[in-house]
Amino acid sequence: MTERAEVAETHISVVFAYGDRVLKIHKPVQFGFVDFSTLERRREDAEREVALNRRLAPDVYLGVASLDLDGDGPVEHGVLMRRLPAEANLEALVAGGRLPADQIRQVANSLAAFHRRAERSPDISAAATATALAERWADTARALAPFLGGLVDRQGGRRLDELAERFVAGRGPLFERRAAEGRICDGHGDLQAADVFCLPDGPRLLDCLEFDDHLRYGDVVADLAFLAMDLERLGSTAAADLLVERYRVDADDPFASSLFHYYVAARSQVRLLVACLRATQSDGTAPTAARLLELGLSHLELGRVQMVLIGGPPGSGKSSLAAAVARSLDAEVLSTDHLRRDMAPVPPAERYHPAAREAVYRRLLTDATRHLGLGRSVVLDATWTSAALRAEARTVAEGSVADLSELVCVAPPELRMARVAARRSGGGGESEATPKVALLLGGEADPWPEATPVDAAGPLATTVSAALAALGVDPARLDPAASWR
Repeated sequence: MTERAEVAETHISVVFAYGDRVLKIHKPVQFGFVDFSTLERRREDAEREVALNRRLAPDVYLGVASLDLDGDGPVEHGVLMRRLPAEANLEALVAGGRLPADQIRQVANSLAAFHRRAERSPDISAAATATALAERWADTARALAPFLGGLVDRQGGRRLDELAERFVAGRGPLFERRAAEGRICDGHGDLQAADVFCLPDGPRLLDCLEFDDHLRYGDVVADLAFLAMDLERLGSTAAADLLVERYRVDADDPFASSLFHYYVAARSQVRLLVACLRATQSDGTAPTAARLLELGLSHLELGRVQMVLIGGPPGSGKSSLAAAVARSLDAEVLSTDHLRRDMAPVPPAERYHPAAREAVYRRLLTDATRHLGLGRSVVLDATWTSAALRAEARTVAEGSVADLSELVCVAPPELRMARVAARRSGGGGESEATPKVALLLGGEADPWPEATPVDAAGPLATTVSAALAALGVDPARLDPAASWR
């Protein structure tokens, strides 16, 4: 009995698998991002695909095959590969519930090793600037526009664009630092679970994006995010989390979580466009479109760069609340108490005088600007009694394109005084405020109508839960170990 070839199809290729070989042939298509309209273009692309993929799997990519059916010259060109066991790719392993943690660790290690030796240059780094990323997102958004209101939810698509635009607009320093650290390279560009094979002698990462170098150039996190997104799409969030965790270690790359979330969304947007294009070639439906849009939106929401002001007089619980909220948001706590201690040689008794206080707040806002530009959310722990200083904080948030929230802790005066006295006698916390200073600061605050009051008289867990609700944060992120200090 003659073995039948297995055939698979994408929006730009047809893949034939027969025996121990695979032949991939591009369709004679032309989209805004790719042109395979001539035989010569398809031959050039096949040669390019073999050369690039041999960086990752040299024993799999055998060469370019030219098909000559009647002896009159090639009628088509394709990529000839060694056939790998279909049950060994990550998509099949996830579907079968057979994805051991050690295989994910090996994939993370292989990806980190590939990124370390990948090519770098000024031209490659230019592909990951704020301007380049904004243009790339806009190009994909324009290609998706005809599908809004049909295959893609219109409101969700617009929200996706809005959140992505806000992230990129305020993160110029982050992208500059990533380039300076050598984190931008000639990567894979299209790392999907179905193209990662876990073999006994190690993983093989196949099918990198070959038809446009600039779509392959990017931050190493972009490749990581693409595979993590695909694992999450397949329902294996635990595998995605482990992949990211191991990559951070193997690549020695403590990237901001907001950067990862942005790139997951960027890859979701690309796959969403592919799903829509594929639908136009088949039955007109895109069953994965809603899931891909949901993934992009959820990660951009998680990656929102935020500045949270948490205020109130000494003893109101603002520092304890700030620390707990920061842990829930994966944010940096910036505290006037901490900065004030560093203000030597200013004597402690003078550190609450108006001029000294303004200097502390301006340093606080300078530090906040730096963190926000690098993609780190901040929680600013201060009394925030001055309306003028709060206005400066709003200017910083606007200039950094960060989401601003304002919370004020409310507690009875007798409880505040008791907390201040207990803190000073027990040596807890960084505040140097005496009961006298606490009374002074508690009575001189300008009205703060923009802030959401948070009851800070009860258990801290209750206060944190109320604060997170005011911030629109999932209460599941509540720190169960939080306690007043």
